[in-house]
Amino acid sequence: MNKSPLQIVTFVGALSCFGSVNAAESRTALVPLPSIDDFTNGDGWGFGLGFGVEYETAYEGSDEFEFEVDPAGGVQYRTGDHLFFWAGEAIGWRTLAKDTWLFQSSIGYEEGREESDSDDGRLDGLGDSRSGVTVLLEVRHSLTEDWRYFLDGRVLTGEVGTLGIFGAGTCLACKPNGTGWEVGAVVTFHDGKLANRDFGVTTQQSIDSGLPATDVDSGYRSTGFNVSYRNYLHKNWQIFGEALYEAFGSEVSDSPITRNNYEAEIGVGFIYVF
Repeated sequence: MNKSPLQIVTFVGALSCFGSVNAAESRTALVPLPSIDDFTNGDGWGFGLGFGVEYETAYEGSDEFEFEVDPAGGVQYRTGDHLFFWAGEAIGWRTLAKDTWLFQSSIGYEEGREESDSDDGRLDGLGDSRSGVTVLLEVRHSLTEDWRYFLDGRVLTGEVGTLGIFGAGTCLACKPNGTGWEVGAVVTFHDGKLANRDFGVTTQQSIDSGLPATDVDSGYRSTGFNVSYRNYLHKNWQIFGEALYEAFGSEVSDSPITRNNYEAEIGVGFIYVF
C-alpha cells in the first residue's frame, strides 16, 4: 500500500529537476499558483487535454485504497483579468482584482458515494448517497505581491449540503507561468445535511446494514494538508502532481462508516497545452 505512493512522489520529484530548459517561460498565468491552472497565453482561448492517475481512499472514511484514472485539462477563455473555464463537470469564472485578490465561482456536479465503492462490503445495506448540483464560491488573498503567501476561503453548497474550507498556503519556487510547488493547510466545516450524507446512518440503513443508527451534527469536519506541483516538460507538455492528507474530527471518526480517521490521496498526471 505504501510502495506505490512513494514511487509516484519519487517520480514527480525527479522530473522537477527537468523541464526548466524548455519551460514555457513566455506564458503568464492569471495567478502564479500551480493549483490554479491557466492554459491560455494572454487573451484568447486555451485548451488542455491529458490524464491523471490517483491512489486514494475508496470513499470518505474508508480503509481501502484504489487507483483511479481521470481525464485532466479543460477549455478556457481569457480576457484581461477574467478567465472563463469548463473542466470536467464544472463550468465557472475567475478574476484577479488589484493583483492580490482572486475571486472564483463555478457550478458543478457532486457525485455521491456508491454502495459498490467498498470491495470488502463495508457499505452493504447503506445504498447510494445523494448526488447533486453544487455552487462553489472562492476567495484567495495574497499577503505578498508575488503570491508567495496567501489566505484561502471556499464555500461549496448545493443539493448535497454545504462545506466550508478555510486555509493558508505558500508557493515555493513559483514562476509567472504558474509552475512550481504549493503547500497549504486547511480547516473544513460541514452542515448537518452533508455530514449525514457522508457519515450518517438512518434507521432504515441501520436495519439493512446492521450498523448502529447515527446522526452527525454540523460543525468541524477535518484538518488537512496538501501539496500541489506543476511544471512544463516542454513548450506544450505539463506534468502535475498533488498529495492530500485530511484528519477527521472526533465526531466524524466515531461514525460506524468511518474505518480510518483520515483520508489520503496522491496523484500525478500529464496535460498537453494547445
